[in-house]
Amino acid sequence: MNLKEIKEFLKGADDKLLFSQGESIREKYFGKEVYLRGIVEFSNVCKEKCLYCGLRCSNRELKRYRLTFDEILEAVELVRKSRLGTVVLQSGNDPSYTTEFIESIIREIKKRYGNSIAITLSLGERDYDELKRWRDAGADRYLLKVETFDKKLYEKMRPGRKLSERLKLIEYLMKLGYEVGSGIIVDLPEMTDEILANDLLELSSLGLHMIASGPFIPHNKTPLYEYPSGDLKRSLRAIALLRILNKYSNIPSTSAMASLSKDARIRGLIVGANVIMPSLTPLRVRKLYNIYPGKNESDSSALEDVEKIKNLISSSGFIPSESIGNYKGGN
Repeated sequence: MNLKEIKEFLKGADDKLLFSQGESIREKYFGKEVYLRGIVEFSNVCKEKCLYCGLRCSNRELKRYRLTFDEILEAVELVRKSRLGTVVLQSGNDPSYTTEFIESIIREIKKRYGNSIAITLSLGERDYDELKRWRDAGADRYLLKVETFDKKLYEKMRPGRKLSERLKLIEYLMKLGYEVGSGIIVDLPEMTDEILANDLLELSSLGLHMIASGPFIPHNKTPLYEYPSGDLKRSLRAIALLRILNKYSNIPSTSAMASLSKDARIRGLIVGANVIMPSLTPLRVRKLYNIYPGKNESDSSALEDVEKIKNLISSSGFIPSESIGNYKGGN
């Protein structure tokens, strides 16, 4: 599929054809199985200034938190109790968590659960030696979003950061043997059809194991608060296009889409996604991981939320999987 064809599909040239193709490929390679990844958001402290994110260091009104070693492990135990195959350890770019601390967490999880739980890290841009040590300690995957491949837009949205450095980190993670995930924001302010179409192609060219796309959601404590939310239909088109371009990759139906519509996650599964990532962050701090409005709004316990998601998946004709859900393609 070329750039022109992608642009036409993004504009809605033939949703019926696009969505059916995405569904068909997902059915062929994943069937009705939906992998569940339990996210533990252990810190909302971040040194970055990203214009689109509510965790940005300039947001002085956000109450910050950091979980302790024991609190993180308690949340990971909920992943086991929920019978999920993966824990995602996620935070803002918070350098107070040292290399040694993260390494100790990884080793303790592997000591307790072995390979029954895969460990995904999502900690932002960290030093090369840290990434290697964490991989050697037993971390299985790393998520590092790009948001857009347009250099000018990227560097405007992420002040002080360079696209080339982000891409080098992704390349390094691949060399270390991580399963690597990345993603983009659909309808990021100033994103044109040309940029979005090219983002989908560039993202697909990296040979990633997990690929995500979700709509832009404006946060009232960021410089982009006056911009409109991304379009749900375009986000669904992006998922379908990514599935067509990446038949083996794990593709989540994101919580960002769910903030636009209650049925969005299931709609995302239908058109090509095969992953849902519920939060198992402790209830007392869960809402403080406020990347965008509508995230982590539930007042139920983590275990209750997981059961609700499993029931929603089952009632929609899909199968909530207890599998680790490794990448199915070759190297």
